[in-house]
Amino acid sequence: MNGYERRLEEILRLLEKLKERMADGALVIVEGRKDVESLRKLGAVGKILPAKSSGKSLLDALREIERQEVKEAILLMDFDRRGREWTMRLARHLEAMKIRPNLTFWRQLLGLARRDVKDIESLAGYIETLSEKIGKNILNGKQ
Repeated sequence: MNGYERRLEEILRLLEKLKERMADGALVIVEGRKDVESLRKLGAVGKILPAKSSGKSLLDALREIERQEVKEAILLMDFDRRGREWTMRLARHLEAMKIRPNLTFWRQLLGLARRDVKDIESLAGYIETLSEKIGKNILNGKQ
């Protein structure tokens, strides 16, 4: 198994765990609408909230999260400096609201995708690229 295969396998395993957490009722918080579309393309079903779409402020996002009445929020913001800042700020606010912020998926994706993926929006494309490099078409089910 080469590096591409290993990385693809780990990302797909992580996505399966994410889907399980979502099935258990966890809310996934992303930055924008295209991030939601990417996760849906990867088969994610459940609550996904685009926190920064349509010019929402942090306060707007927190109000919307509160209305969701969840116990856990999985943060999947962009991997750039601003995304990191938003992730940390949201995590602090969520803890104050008695909602458990889950940064595990974000940290693991950041480690696996390295510099190849800057946001959740490009994750589906990255998986397609890795699939092509190893001769499998994961998203369309062809091998």
